[in-house]
Amino acid sequence: MHLLLPALMALAIGMMLPLQGLINARLGAQVGGPVVAAFVSFLVGTVLLGAYLLLTRTPLAIGGAARLPPWIWTGGLLGALYVACFTLLMPRLGAASLICLAILGQVTASLVFDHFGILQAPRKADPVRIVGAMLMIVGVLMVAAPWRKPPTVAEVAPATPVDR
Repeated sequence: MHLLLPALMALAIGMMLPLQGLINARLGAQVGGPVVAAFVSFLVGTVLLGAYLLLTRTPLAIGGAARLPPWIWTGGLLGALYVACFTLLMPRLGAASLICLAILGQVTASLVFDHFGILQAPRKADPVRIVGAMLMIVGVLMVAAPWRKPPTVAEVAPATPVDR
């Protein structure tokens, strides 16, 4: 029971991810492409997070930031790359296929990171976890269905500003 609320929150956050991708893809079609849309997305997020920090008077403990290893700053780079690629790929792959492929990539990388203890204590990839990842591969193949005929250009054309 103690994990129910966090699990529901994770589910809700996961449900927001395809919506964010669809919104950013639509924005990118209107403002100059996926990188511009990703920039706008990060700008809006930065402003909102900054406002939150100001309103809550959260102190910024960044005095020792210069002594941190260079790799520690790659989170923002990876986030920007993720959002830009997500925005670029959403109209090409569709929400369901893109989300499934992204989650498969996340699960695969997470199993490797857990197994080898990358940036945390190791948690071995036991047979049950590996079978779970293999079942995800089957699910991704069923959702993405790469053997199906791709949609026509008209079906994936960027929406016009009057589309809602």
